[in-house]
Amino acid sequence: MSMKRIWALFVARNYEFIRDRAGFGWNILFPFLIVAGFGLVFNSDNRRDYKIGVFPASQENAAPDEIRIPEALKESPYIKIVGFETRETAMERLKNHKIDLLVKNPETASGLSKLEYWVSDSSPKGYVMEKMVKVSVLPDALFDEKIIKKEISGRQIRYIDWLFPGIISMNIMFSALFGVGYVIVRYRRIGVLKRLKATPVTAFDYLTAQMASRLLVLISSTTLVWFGCDLIFSFQMYGSYFDIFVVFLAGCICLTSLGLILACRGTNEELTNGFINFICWPMMFLSEVWFSIEGSSAWVRSVANALPLTHFLSAARKVINDGAGLAQVSFELTVLMIMTLVFLTIGSVLFSWTR
Repeated sequence: MSMKRIWALFVARNYEFIRDRAGFGWNILFPFLIVAGFGLVFNSDNRRDYKIGVFPASQENAAPDEIRIPEALKESPYIKIVGFETRETAMERLKNHKIDLLVKNPETASGLSKLEYWVSDSSPKGYVMEKMVKVSVLPDALFDEKIIKKEISGRQIRYIDWLFPGIISMNIMFSALFGVGYVIVRYRRIGVLKRLKATPVTAFDYLTAQMASRLLVLISSTTLVWFGCDLIFSFQMYGSYFDIFVVFLAGCICLTSLGLILACRGTNEELTNGFINFICWPMMFLSEVWFSIEGSSAWVRSVANALPLTHFLSAARKVINDGAGLAQVSFELTVLMIMTLVFLTIGSVLFSWTR
């Protein structure tokens, strides 16, 4: 290992990135457009999937006879019923827009004469669900006689505030995987790595410089996108900026390490592009970037928990939306560090200069 060689490669890679004006500008502009575009589109949240939380229930997929809410709600093909054992757990999911409406499960079927529910006034889907609940309980009479609306305790989180960390994390994932995996494969194909092999540069020196350069790009572009979008949408930040910086740094390192695995042997950009997309798309859908997977099958959540973006995004949302500290996200940070070590080990062992 030589810090002088690493520094030379680091500087060279940064110069190459900056001199590519189209690529440099797109890396700054595109994330901002993603956040702005998806923020506006998904803030309306006009999708036709709704989730009702019910407590108390023995398990998430409780038996139908245990859930005593109106049959019209249970039988609707557009509504997912999610059971919770405690009110505290259910309320946390409601505040974070993982469910759209929360209903207290009556002790007996006759309890339907009084139905207590909680809804977030900042949720468009919650507004729709509230109307559906009222109609299903008492379609032809006064609503207030049989329905009791409860206030949500504590602060409410806007849907766009919940969405924002997901879009930022998604951009980091794409930039990390394509910025390392795709670039190194291209260097191998055009013979750059073969020429570097003839120099005193070691594989460790080269990979370290590539990772450091990409981390600088990721942190810089994320910072610009963060404050640029904050000027427009005024995002709510409840945690510490230092804590979220640590979370973003851990996530950037982990995803960049994953990119090294994709780059360790590839010689074809088209094939590498396919592999990167093959990895990115499941993470986008299963890591709750755009929508919650609350109420999904157990195997779906198991697959999601094996993805680095899931833990990265979970920690980011806890800090940004819930005001958690590093101690509260220590599990996610530990998982990210373990994954980073595994990815780096695999990438360095399998790395080849020529094939």
